[in-house]
Amino acid sequence: MSQASEDFSKVDVLIVGAGPAGLAAAITIKRLKPELVVCVIDKGAAPGNHALSGAVLEPECLARLLDPLLPEWRETPAAREALPARVKIDDVLLLTARGSLQLRPLLKLARLLGLGYGRMIHEGDHICSVSRLVAWLSGIATGIGVEVLPGFAAAELLWQPATGRAGGVRLVDQGRDRTGEPQVNFLAGETIAADFILLAEGCDGLLSEQFIAAAGLRRAGEQLYSLGVKELIRVSAEQYRQFSAERVVHAMGYPLWTPVAGPDIFGGGIIYPMGDNRLAVGIIAGLDYPYHDFNPQDALTLFKAHPAVARYIAGGTVEEAGAKMIPEGGLYAVPRSPYDGAIGRGNVVLLGDAAGLVNMLKIKGLHNAIHSGIAAAEAVAASAAPENLAVNYTAGLERAGVLAEMAEAKNFRQSIARFGTLAGMGLALLGRLLPQFKVAPDYTHLGGGSYPLKPSRPFDKDAFTALALTAHREDEPCHLLIGDPAICRERCLAQYGAPCITFCPAGVYERIGDQPRPANPSNCLHCKTCQRKCPYDNIRWTVPEAGGGPHYTTM
Repeated sequence: MSQASEDFSKVDVLIVGAGPAGLAAAITIKRLKPELVVCVIDKGAAPGNHALSGAVLEPECLARLLDPLLPEWRETPAAREALPARVKIDDVLLLTARGSLQLRPLLKLARLLGLGYGRMIHEGDHICSVSRLVAWLSGIATGIGVEVLPGFAAAELLWQPATGRAGGVRLVDQGRDRTGEPQVNFLAGETIAADFILLAEGCDGLLSEQFIAAAGLRRAGEQLYSLGVKELIRVSAEQYRQFSAERVVHAMGYPLWTPVAGPDIFGGGIIYPMGDNRLAVGIIAGLDYPYHDFNPQDALTLFKAHPAVARYIAGGTVEEAGAKMIPEGGLYAVPRSPYDGAIGRGNVVLLGDAAGLVNMLKIKGLHNAIHSGIAAAEAVAASAAPENLAVNYTAGLERAGVLAEMAEAKNFRQSIARFGTLAGMGLALLGRLLPQFKVAPDYTHLGGGSYPLKPSRPFDKDAFTALALTAHREDEPCHLLIGDPAICRERCLAQYGAPCITFCPAGVYERIGDQPRPANPSNCLHCKTCQRKCPYDNIRWTVPEAGGGPHYTTM
């Protein structure tokens, strides 16, 4: 197809999601097949606006992506901004309420012994701003002829059961009022037809989950999730120097887990230096927690007050904040076709977090996202017929070592979900020798117990949301749908106190009279936690109008 006009109603390759996986795919396709029309759409207002993760990034994936195209990329200002330093010191701490124990020597011993926990060491990796990485890769993609279109939200994958392939994607309508009626500026969602469709939406993507259901893909085990909440804090030059620009901290234990008295929540805290005297401080909490009143932002408050953390951020100013869900189910939760085992079907494939390619032993998935994008691009180039895409892509993931790496950690998260943090982490030492454990979805774990640790004052969710710069058109339809309001009112409120009000990091949900409801949908950070932690599985996240949501720039 010739790219002679600005009409993108039909393209050769359509990529949904302009994150690292989608952009890696776009860049590699254009390098291998420059004649193809490659279009990347993203619901964020600008590249990187919806990309959030305090990240460390293995250098090999970027070398594989960019060396054939831009050998000098390491010396560019954009690269230095997105990748401010390499990790020289990786502190892995076990926190008690007031103290800490350094685990790095034990992890180095585990590496020498060939145990999986040795994978948790990140020395030599890039410290990475994912938002800036995405903006940089977007510029590279645009420069070689990829059409990167931010502000285009996809509502529906046009799957054709008779042919076992998708014809394209329908975009979300624009200009409806709160009741769904068209306004004077109404624009019906256009359709983009494509020969190849790559779904790179990130965690729990709307089209990805539509595709998994429509194409009959199956997971061998439940997908499990965690919620990460993070703040970017400007500290003094002396505090930043004391912390070090080449050091990262990963902490477990307090305030999420103590081995005897509780609580027992899988996860931990992070501190990453982001340049310019700014530290990214966050908490990641597994959503299989049992406490009806747990708020991850309360845990963030307690983590920030811990002596091992507070000394570096005391007196600092929070400049940006955000929240994101992470897929943790590992290899068993990767959706596959029952016909041929492909991670996709026909002309549609799942990339990065959309497929669940996070290695929980490494506590990261960004490198696998980029490798998956490259594998998808190579599959496009090698597929004489679009119907061969999914099989070729899966073979490419095998060749790149992504699936072998995922296999090393396949029992890690399931062990913890089944047996609790202490016993589960002990069992995980056996790695591949363990059988597959059947685990229940995250929302089924909620009970009546209370989270035993509370900060001295409530977390200010309004300030947090304001620092994410999130916004949606106030009179557009609510994109958060309650399946049966009576369940919220008559069962959830009585049994659990409507936990969505507590766990939503943006304060979207409120109790109005006796009815919990998504009263503030314009605050939504698109983390989708409500969809996965509602104890009655009674909330569905649908796509809002394009351009809404958070506006991250450094996170």
